[in-house]
Amino acid sequence: MEVEIKLKQLLKERKIEQKELAEMTGLSNRTISELATNKMERIPKSAISKIAKALDIDDIRLIIDFKLPTEESRPN
Repeated sequence: MEVEIKLKQLLKERKIEQKELAEMTGLSNRTISELATNKMERIPKSAISKIAKALDIDDIRLIIDFKLPTEESRPN
């Protein structure tokens, strides 16, 4: 099971650019980019909290979800 950050989808739905979110949260452009592309191995709680506050989100499931492995990717 993997953790999936749904930030890219959220930004697209809300018509917000990554750079704009960086300005809204005080996070770096790099941090926003790595979160949006699911390249960050460790997700800082403070970053998620700032994003949730900036986007007025009160349900973390709108930002983070668990991605279940598909049949092909499961070990035998």
